[in-house]
Amino acid sequence: MTYPNPQPYGGAPAPMNPADEKLWAVLVNLGGLFFSFVPALIGYLVLKDRGPFVRAHTATALNFQLTLLIVWIVGGILSIVLIGIPILIAAGILAIVFPIVAAVKAGSGQWYTYPLTIPFVR
Repeated sequence: MTYPNPQPYGGAPAPMNPADEKLWAVLVNLGGLFFSFVPALIGYLVLKDRGPFVRAHTATALNFQLTLLIVWIVGGILSIVLIGIPILIAAGILAIVFPIVAAVKAGSGQWYTYPLTIPFVR
């Protein structure tokens, strides 16, 4: 039995249209507000080959969330000697502000790179 449209498994995923790329970029950036690095990681793994815009936004969101995770750990450890408390406060503010800015930029179709991030993923 033959199927009408044979597509090999593992074929290249179809590219997204620009509106879908913007939508997914916004969702991945805002997902970090609620679920830390998980939406950025899933978005990067699933969407990285679907278009350059969504790939750039998921990669930068993942880099920011991983950097923020390191800052939370270091700030938590340093809070024993009270130096970590301002670090945790600053990280909390940045964890809210930067994803919102990135989501607004993504929604308007602009490329955005989070400041103060370590580039783990390119």
